[in-house]
Amino acid sequence: MQTLQAGGARVFRLARLAVAAAALAGCTTVQTPTKGDPLEGLNRTIFTVNDKLDQYALKPVAKGYVFITPQPVRDSVTNFFSNIGDVYIAANNLLQLKITDGVEDIMRIVINTVFGVGGLFDVATLAKLPKHDNDLGLTLGHYGVPAGPYLVLPLFGPSTLRDAVGSIGNYYVNPLSYIDPPGLSWALYGLNIVNTRANLLNASDVLEGAALDKYSFVRNAYLQRRQYLLSDGKQAQALPNYGDEAPLPKYEDVDGTAAGAPAGAVTGTAGAAGAGGAAAKASAAPGANAATPPQPATANSASAPEAASGSAETPPLDVNGGPETTQIPAGQLVPPTRFNFPSFKLR
Repeated sequence: MQTLQAGGARVFRLARLAVAAAALAGCTTVQTPTKGDPLEGLNRTIFTVNDKLDQYALKPVAKGYVFITPQPVRDSVTNFFSNIGDVYIAANNLLQLKITDGVEDIMRIVINTVFGVGGLFDVATLAKLPKHDNDLGLTLGHYGVPAGPYLVLPLFGPSTLRDAVGSIGNYYVNPLSYIDPPGLSWALYGLNIVNTRANLLNASDVLEGAALDKYSFVRNAYLQRRQYLLSDGKQAQALPNYGDEAPLPKYEDVDGTAAGAPAGAVTGTAGAAGAGGAAAKASAAPGANAATPPQPATANSASAPEAASGSAETPPLDVNGGPETTQIPAGQLVPPTRFNFPSFKLR
């Protein structure tokens, strides 16, 4: 506990330095700021300071916390703060008139508090009660308040103007804010930050190895995540329009010619295909005379079964075998390449 308090004091001291450094660097500008991020110069400065704070203070404390704390204890700490978070999640769901979600959140609080030993165990999830995600920023967005410009807050990280205002309301709704003495309240806040950072150690390592521009990656991921939550996970995806495409060609054989195609063109194409097939079969057959030239192909030899099997006529395939049968013309059969089972051409 003393280690956590010392680490928390170090983090807060560095946070004050971060705010001062960000204020001094506030005049930093970007020549072409991204749309929706007019304060990109200031945001990048604060992001860099936050990243250094995380690298030299918060991340080492989180690693030490993982080293000295067993996994079951960390899971219980996560469940404890998650149960407290369900309080303001339930409040915001009710404010958004999502009665079903709000009632489920209240049931989660009661079940986890009573049967989960004060929230140390997540019994509600075992009882098939889903965990929701909501806050005052999403509530404001639900009622039409625009997000405003993207902001990076010192120590707290990515946000928007709307979410920054909403975080003030979340502070007063959070039960941790009313714990007395205030030192215990701040200690619990610090423990929650360290525990959350410990749960994200693997994710941060992946981010550092994958993202070329960490600032842009975090900004885009945050904004997309908030938009997804605001749309209740039902954000419509644009589907391609296939209405203007040309219809598929018909390959139905009618008396040796394709429907809708000139007979001469089909005869020439079929003849070339038949000649190629016959030549290939002749060269592949054992004992074939290499000196014998292939016979010229005609339109009648263009049928795929005749070229493959060598027979003049192939009876239709009886599918059902009953008195009222569905017969497939021989021209619809395609010989297999490796197995002795018939296949069918698409019509």
